Amino acid sequence: MKTIILFSFFISFLSCKAQTLPLNTALNDTPANSFKKDLGNELPSYAGVYKAIFNGKEITLYITKVENVLQKSSRKNYYSDVLDIQYIVKNPTGVILQDTKNNSNSQIKLYSIKTRPDINSIIFFYSGTNCRVGWGEVVLKKINSTQISWEYRPNDIILDDSKCPPSTDINIYLPETKDLIFTKQ
Repeated sequence: MKTIILFSFFISFLSCKAQTLPLNTALNDTPANSFKKDLGNELPSYAGVYKAIFNGKEITLYITKVENVLQKSSRKNYYSDVLDIQYIVKNPTGVILQDTKNNSNSQIKLYSIKTRPDINSIIFFYSGTNCRVGWGEVVLKKINSTQISWEYRPNDIILDDSKCPPSTDINIYLPETKDLIFTKQ
């Protein structure tokens, strides 16, 4: 009898699904191991390939929706649908300055952390380039079906040789600006 009860408990435990919540549920209201799902279908309208020119450099964004991504915070882990941005930055002569699209070893991450439907925007976390230089937020605002506005808000970081080797490329290639218009290709 005890074996049957334990087996039943084990089966019911396996069949339980994580709690599904709306995408914009606050972290304080997000139980550990829950799933923040794009129930309002807000993310797909941003997906696609976008281009802009800034200070002579061509920036191409590759935005894709990724479902059920593990999010780790200092307080808890949960899952969420996100937009992931990979990008290529070229100088005026076409030389690639930075490429997170075709570099599978890239530690540079740019993914959505919050939607703001009230202002038609999505906020992204940017891990920064090498040694976390330039980490911060990027805000994309939907202007129409083919254009988005870009705002990059970098944070400061103090570097020394113990945190970042002297020969490391610590240039920030993403456009540090507000209201840059990207056009869907």
